[in-house]
Amino acid sequence: MSFAREGYPFAVAGLLLAGLCWAGVWVRVADPASWPGRALLVSAWACSALAVFVLWFFRDPPPVLAADAAAVVAPGQGKIILVEDVDHVDVVDGPATKISIFLSVFDVHVQRAPVSGEVVHKEYRPGKYLAAWNDKASEDNEQGALGIRTEEGTVLVKQIAGLVARRIITDPDVGDDLERGERFGLIRFGSRVDLFLPAHWEVTGAVGDRVIVGSTAIARRVPVPAAAAQDQSQEGHAPADGSKTDSETADMAAGMEESR
Repeated sequence: MSFAREGYPFAVAGLLLAGLCWAGVWVRVADPASWPGRALLVSAWACSALAVFVLWFFRDPPPVLAADAAAVVAPGQGKIILVEDVDHVDVVDGPATKISIFLSVFDVHVQRAPVSGEVVHKEYRPGKYLAAWNDKASEDNEQGALGIRTEEGTVLVKQIAGLVARRIITDPDVGDDLERGERFGLIRFGSRVDLFLPAHWEVTGAVGDRVIVGSTAIARRVPVPAAAAQDQSQEGHAPADGSKTDSETADMAAGMEESR
């Protein structure tokens, strides 16, 4: 089992405290039958339990990627609490499907890339610390956002702080390439991850599903519909200087001829 490096300071502090308490118990700093002795013993057990919990919280198991190359894997580990349509998301550049995953303090808190692609957007926004399962948390809470562009469209991943979470870590920068399942960040102590997918992608996850970060397939990438691709192609071939295309010029000429 591997552990996230961000957890080392907390684990070391817990182990040191536990070691000091157990050393006090061992050398009988206080009479074990007295209340100071009993308090020291309780503290030793509490610090030991805290150190173990910290190591468990910061565990970073390697993902087992889905065999389907088009599969979109869960960017966070926990329970899907919401799947809904969104009219427009700027980074996705159009309508999207939003999938929200709630991470309890007992879940893995490392985040991994749901798809392979280039990071085209990165943003950090301070905010409130509402309970992560609250719908308003998606908009009001402290959060980090990462946009990843693929050939089939761009996805947006939001790392959202919760009631206890007070630290969001997002490692990649704009221009970096990510592989599906690659670690990109971490949220400390209870949180939420929102994933926004292009609306034409197929969603396979459902509310209530338990998902494993970087491993569980929750959607599938689908090529851009032909009509939308054609519109984008036409927009992309429009003259950059604002001059008329050949067809527009012909239409204008015909109109002038009729007016005569």
